[in-house]
Amino acid sequence: MNIFTKRIAKHLSLPENGVENTLELLNEGCTIPFISRYRKERTGGLNEVQIAQIASLNEKLQEIAKRKETIISTISEQGKLTDELERRINDCWDSTELEDIYLPFRPKRRTRASVAREQGLEPLATILLMQREHKPLQVAERFVKGEVKDVAAALKGAQDIIAEMVSEDERSRYLVRQSFRRNAEIVSKVVKTKMDDEEAAKYSDYFDWREPLRRCSSHRLLAMRRGEAEGFLRVSIKTDDEECVSRLQRNYVKGFGKCQSLVSEAVADGYKRLLEPSIETEFAAMSKEQADDEAIAVFTENLRQLLLSPPLGQKRVMGIDPGFRTGCKVVCLDAQGNLLHHEAIFPHPPVNHRMQATLHVQKMLQDYHVEAIAIGNGTASRETKSFVNDLLNDTVVASKVGTNIQVFIVSEDGASIYSASKTAREEFPDEDVTVRGAVSIGRRLMDPLAELVKIDPKSIGVGQYQHDVDQGKLKKSLDQTVESCVNQVGVNLNTASQHLLMYVSGLGTTLAKNIVDYRAEHGAFTSRSQLLKIPRLGPAAYQQCAGFLRIPGARNPLDNSAVHPESYHIVEQMAKDQGCTVKELIEEKSKRELVDIRNYITEEVGLPTLNDIMHELEKPGRDPREAIEVFEFDPNVKEIDDLAEGMILPGIVTNITNFGVFVDVGVHQDGLVHISQLTNKFVKNPNEVVQLHQHVKVMVKEVDFRRKRISLTMRF
Repeated sequence: MNIFTKRIAKHLSLPENGVENTLELLNEGCTIPFISRYRKERTGGLNEVQIAQIASLNEKLQEIAKRKETIISTISEQGKLTDELERRINDCWDSTELEDIYLPFRPKRRTRASVAREQGLEPLATILLMQREHKPLQVAERFVKGEVKDVAAALKGAQDIIAEMVSEDERSRYLVRQSFRRNAEIVSKVVKTKMDDEEAAKYSDYFDWREPLRRCSSHRLLAMRRGEAEGFLRVSIKTDDEECVSRLQRNYVKGFGKCQSLVSEAVADGYKRLLEPSIETEFAAMSKEQADDEAIAVFTENLRQLLLSPPLGQKRVMGIDPGFRTGCKVVCLDAQGNLLHHEAIFPHPPVNHRMQATLHVQKMLQDYHVEAIAIGNGTASRETKSFVNDLLNDTVVASKVGTNIQVFIVSEDGASIYSASKTAREEFPDEDVTVRGAVSIGRRLMDPLAELVKIDPKSIGVGQYQHDVDQGKLKKSLDQTVESCVNQVGVNLNTASQHLLMYVSGLGTTLAKNIVDYRAEHGAFTSRSQLLKIPRLGPAAYQQCAGFLRIPGARNPLDNSAVHPESYHIVEQMAKDQGCTVKELIEEKSKRELVDIRNYITEEVGLPTLNDIMHELEKPGRDPREAIEVFEFDPNVKEIDDLAEGMILPGIVTNITNFGVFVDVGVHQDGLVHISQLTNKFVKNPNEVVQLHQHVKVMVKEVDFRRKRISLTMRF
């Protein structure tokens, strides 16, 4: 059994057997989506979140194990490793406690205490700590020699040693740590020299701020830390210093006298100069890590919802990147998202070529048989949608292009990043960034997931403080989220881009490129087994990826389903037992209803897999995403000046934070629905009430026209 199994199982409250098997599968190179989907019998049905938690905790325990090896080796080289000390280190799995044990032995730069030890003053420090001498000044005279010029210097050096001993003592650190846990406050003050800076104004709430650290929300803590990093704030974490010093002195000072006074002074110095700053740094790092984790959790959940936004599907789309002075960039795409045509129109001021724009758009709608129009939600979005609606409502135009063309507003977040990226240049080497951006807008309507995977998740605009959190941890979490979404939806092997394929379980950048190159040379795939012909794609990678790749119209209908090739023989046996083909078993519900899945249970295949197979046969290759809906803003509200308290408006949720949600009501400035205004019930997590891009009704609560802040409520 893995040495960490019991510890992980206990920490996560999961069965040991499931944890053990999950660790084995991870060590074999299996991905989290594969384990979650196709190895339920071995894990006991653990989901992706649980498997990811097991993997993360296993990595942390491995890091601690390596750290313990380093610590034992270092102490052993010093000749100070005892059996008891080694046992304590081996038994310890708390990183903070482990570092406390190691602290007295850790090599460090020269300190006042180390200088005093070099001067031979450690015996004097020991004598003072014993607190038995009534005349410590006379004792100190024996140590006046060499660099120790007088009694005062000898006593000061001894006190420096005591101060360091106090600061490195495990009990002392535990005591102060407990005080910080109970009483610590985070304090923020403005840097006086910068308080009149215009940029500092956004941190004005924290110019003189104080609150208990344990109650400080992640967004406030990250805001303060950002203000500190930008030089506008000075942030500290404080506890009750007098109480800490008093408790430490009670631990070290026994009775009254000159020795006791000297020790008392050393303890106070050790706390103020060494111990308190050390624990403050520890709590600053710990609180930042907790805030990072909360912010990353919000970001990843928003990203998941965005990636799983409803797709329009394979339809001919016109994409419009709206603008005033520079015009609107219009592209026409075929049902596979290929660029057929592009041009610029100028229906808005200052050019105002509205009639010419109308004729051009009408011609494009006719020539390219457009079925839907995607308009970016940036500058001139409302005006462009109004222009398009007027055009489509014209009876003459409608008679030529039809009345079934739907118009959608699409988020532009990250489109400019994509348009200037290497990926966009490779896709459209002969087009400029404006055309690429319009293509991205059109493709986002067709399939948000396939298009958004090309963009750095941090640029998609669904998080807060994403540039302030631990970037390594953020990237790992976001990559896992993208991988999870891609594999949850499944990927069309014959149309997927390299960027989409690289997130499929078991593939990665190289194999994704090899698949695209093979497809370009040999044409569309007709069966999953052809994947084994891809250079460097061996049996192990095939096992991981095959179930997540779809081939519409394949010779074997199971190739367009989530049924894994390793289970094809089960379906074939089911069909044989019913006297029909696999295709007939899929198409005829009456035949499936006659299948008793208990007859197909083996040592390797249990009810979880069999239930998944039957579920998939009902509708092979189903898309788990919801159907897309058309949305309309209030036509009478276009600017923030049009808002008034009490107005009830339609809106779209654009961002979710742990303190509330941002809603676009069509005035170029999102409004905030504070978490307390989401519903009449207590809400711990806004995701319990709303989802990203959900269509909602909100009421205007307050408008700050000067600061352009809109306060909204859903409690009405």
